[in-house]
Formats: sequence, structure tokens, C-alpha cells
Amino acid sequence: MALTEKAISTIKHMISSGELRPGQRLPPEKELAALLGLSRNSLREAVKALEIINVLEVRRGDGTFVTSLEPRLLLEAMSFSTEVHDAEFLLQVMGTRRVLEFYAVTMAVPHIGPETIARLRASIASVEDHEDVDALVKHDMEFHQLIISFCGNDYMASLIESLSGRTLRARTWRGLTQHGSVERTLFEHEQLVDAIAAGDALLAGTIVSAHISGVEQWLRHAGQEQKTSDVDTHS
Repeated sequence: MALTEKAISTIKHMISSGELRPGQRLPPEKELAALLGLSRNSLREAVKALEIINVLEVRRGDGTFVTSLEPRLLLEAMSFSTEVHDAEFLLQVMGTRRVLEFYAVTMAVPHIGPETIARLRASIASVEDHEDVDALVKHDMEFHQLIISFCGNDYMASLIESLSGRTLRARTWRGLTQHGSVERTLFEHEQLVDAIAAGDALLAGTIVSAHISGVEQWLRHAGQEQKTSDVDTHS
């Protein structure tokens, strides 16, 4: 295992140093193993590990390549892990998203102009005419992504998008079960756009933080109700 970890570390260093670049083909296995002073088995294990986290891509019959290394691609493995955890873990995901999105929104506000503000208002208006949960969730995803895209930090934007995508089921569940969730979400979005239009970055960040916190509180309450129901069922 130590040799495999050494191989992983060495390959990662070659990438971070620029010796291997996005999209570049790695040297043939025999050549690379000799270069690193490792057995071919250790090298293969390292390549498998880096393939799992989307750092490397093995193309059968063509060789092994460094991926594009785009943030969205690298975050896919983490996205999968959040998908398979329970409500308690989902609360941790929501809390992380709340903290990150507060900063991302405050960073984005100075760069959002009238055209984008008009798009945000149009997005809200597109849902106001009908209380369809699917339309609301779609609007919610696109609304937040549009704002975050102006934060100036592609990695943060991709991370928030990844975390947001993993809470999609919870937000749909809330829309179906909590009375007034559609109106509440749209009202909070309107407040957020008003703050952005006024150029008040701190207020906008505070509003989005409270907005996400509302979903957290609902999820926590729903989880407690489910636990109580499970106890009653098995008692």
C-alpha cells in the first residue's frame, strides 16, 4: 500500500507542477513505472485510484490521460458520496452550502448588472403563475447558479453547485409536504434580488444564508418526525 500511495503522490505532483497537463497522455506503463522506480502493479493501483476521483482517464487501447481537471469533474466523486448518506449527513451538507453561499453571494453582488437582475426577476415571475413543485425546484437551481456564477471563483461555484444538486430531493420533498413553501421561496428570492439590485452585498449574503437555513430547519424537523414515527411503528 505504501508504494501505491507513493505512486499516487508522485503522479499528483507531476500534474500540479505542470509536468503532466490536462488532456496529456501519460508515458507507457513500463516506461512510467521505471521512471518512478515502482513495480507495474503499484503503478496500476495508483492509476485506478486516480481514475476513480477523475484525475486520470484510462482509454482502452489508447493509453492513460490526465482529465480536463475541471472543478465540476473533480467534484463528482464527492457528489456521489453525499447522495448515499442519511438526513443527518444531508444537514451537514446544507450547513456547508449555507456558509459557502454566503461568501459567494457577497463576492458576486458587485459584478451583477441590470441585465442579470432582469433575468433573475424573470425567473421568479416564470414560477409565480403556477405552484408547480418541479418548476419551483428547477427555478431554484438555476436562480442560485446564475448568482453564484459571478462570484469570481470557479472552484467555489462548482462546489456550491455540487452541494446544491445533492439536496435536490430534500427541496422537492419540502415543496410537496410543506404548506406555502412555493410562496416563501419566491418571496425570499425577490428579497435577494432587491438586495443585489441595491448593491448591498452583506444584506444579500445574509438573505441567502437565512434562505438556506429555512430548508435546514425544515429538514431537521422532518427528520425528527420520521424518527418518532419509526419508534411508534416498532413499539
